[in-house]
Amino acid sequence: MTMTKIGVLGAGSMGGGIAHLAAVKGLDVILCDVEQRFVDGAVQRIAGFLDKNVAKQKMTVEEKDAALQRITTTTNMEDLASVPLVIEAIFEDMDIKKTAFQKLDQICGPETIIASNTSSMSITTLAAATSRPDRVVGMHFFNPPLVMRLVEVIRGYYTSDETVAKVSDVSRAMGKTPVEVKKDTPGFIVNRIMMPQFLEAVRIAEEGIASIEDIDTAVKLGLNYPMGPFELMDFTGVEISVHVSDYFVEEYKDMKWNAPQLLKNIVRAGRLGKKTGAGWYDYDK
Repeated sequence: MTMTKIGVLGAGSMGGGIAHLAAVKGLDVILCDVEQRFVDGAVQRIAGFLDKNVAKQKMTVEEKDAALQRITTTTNMEDLASVPLVIEAIFEDMDIKKTAFQKLDQICGPETIIASNTSSMSITTLAAATSRPDRVVGMHFFNPPLVMRLVEVIRGYYTSDETVAKVSDVSRAMGKTPVEVKKDTPGFIVNRIMMPQFLEAVRIAEEGIASIEDIDTAVKLGLNYPMGPFELMDFTGVEISVHVSDYFVEEYKDMKWNAPQLLKNIVRAGRLGKKTGAGWYDYDK
């Protein structure tokens, strides 16, 4: 049966973006976060984006209103009890995520699939916090979810074929291309490839080989990437790169994943999560 309703836990950039995507694709969404101001902020961002689309004649006012009406907000996790799929999109911290999965397991019906939008962390470990490991799966959207076409569907050790098939179908219904990660390994596909590039770019800057701006330009023009590594880190949040790097070191026991001191210092200085033209570029001036 095709899913017509999902829950999203976490109303930040990714959770709000996933809710936005689902709503414009015709799915009803329950968007949950710990405080009303977080879900209200997400809906305001979504409404602002939809208003721009109306102004550009990419959608009608009626279509905008219909999409917003499909989103129900709540601060009560119990309101997620009736949905067939909950997508967790909270902070990249394993302990916080495990606690959320424990609560969702207690709240949701036995057939509910609980998916994590984690970019790197073990689905098997999250599944162990529940009584339904066969219905726990990774569903990694990319930022911004409305634009990026990929969803990584990650198997935990016990994830069933049926679960993989269902979340793959939901991904397609949301206009995305799913790829299956067959083994639960840190970083999955994209971050396993991307993180060495981030770390090496920081080392090149740290060694004084080239400026941050020139490294970004070289990568964009030489590799035909739409964004350079420093631009992308600023866009997604520099702190996330350190968290992923630390997680890789812990899991792989290999110091090649250790974040360079310069990257750690940027985080400690508090210059995080800024758009292109700030953050790393602020450091480079």
